[in-house]
Amino acid sequence: MSGICYVDGQYVAHGDAHVHMEDRGYQFSDGVYEVIAVYGGKLVDAGPHLDRLDRSMAELGITPPGSRSALEIILRETMRRNRLIHGSLYLQVTRGVARREHAYSDGMRSVLTVAPRRATPPVRSASLNGHRVISIPDIRWQRCDIKTVALLPNIMGKKQAALAGAAEAWMTDAEGMVTEGTSSNAWIVTQAGELITRQLDHGILPGITRRAIIAYARERQIKVVERAFSLDEAKQAREAFYTSATAILRPVVQIDDAKIGDGKVGPIAKALADVYFDALDNV
Repeated sequence: MSGICYVDGQYVAHGDAHVHMEDRGYQFSDGVYEVIAVYGGKLVDAGPHLDRLDRSMAELGITPPGSRSALEIILRETMRRNRLIHGSLYLQVTRGVARREHAYSDGMRSVLTVAPRRATPPVRSASLNGHRVISIPDIRWQRCDIKTVALLPNIMGKKQAALAGAAEAWMTDAEGMVTEGTSSNAWIVTQAGELITRQLDHGILPGITRRAIIAYARERQIKVVERAFSLDEAKQAREAFYTSATAILRPVVQIDDAKIGDGKVGPIAKALADVYFDALDNV
């Protein structure tokens, strides 16, 4: 990250962006976040991202740092000051600063930070290449539907995937059912042609890209079923892929040592990636 950041009411150079030693986000992971993609100088799906941020704060009882309109102004101003055309904005809201104690006071003043990240614009070809994922046990807490900054199991899983030469790790619960990736939602296409992704529950994050892909699939008469699926079912699927705001859609051609389908990118993954990029070009 570089450029100008927003930190608790001020715009500062990235190198001068600091939070208090006793910020509860730093000491307790007591905070929530969002990553909103920027494409062509516009925020992608900003409304749903901010809706999810509101929900995360409400679930944890964190006082919002301001109104929705004020936050939108801060986002646009951060983009303007950084002349951000392609990349993303990282938003974080912590419960606030207080003496380090596990119990917290009600109504604490929350701390908002916004940081820009420049990136080359996403290209369709990235969603036309096959990727490998590995499976790992899901050791996270039981409220993964809240987008908290407590990501230690996720980053350890992503590192495990990298060491294995894989692009992502899919996590499985005690029953052997796939929950989601370390930073993405998981999908399969059954031999019958049904598009499957886990239902929204406490075990997964309600992905914004997941939401868009479901809508695009249904518009094109692809049958979408939201239900849990096992790791064994995933390995026997016709197709598989994962989605996120930054990865968009990445086809999976191998899970652990199992080849998916014919080992090539499938037609449903390719079609949905094309639809998403068509929509992105019209943001």
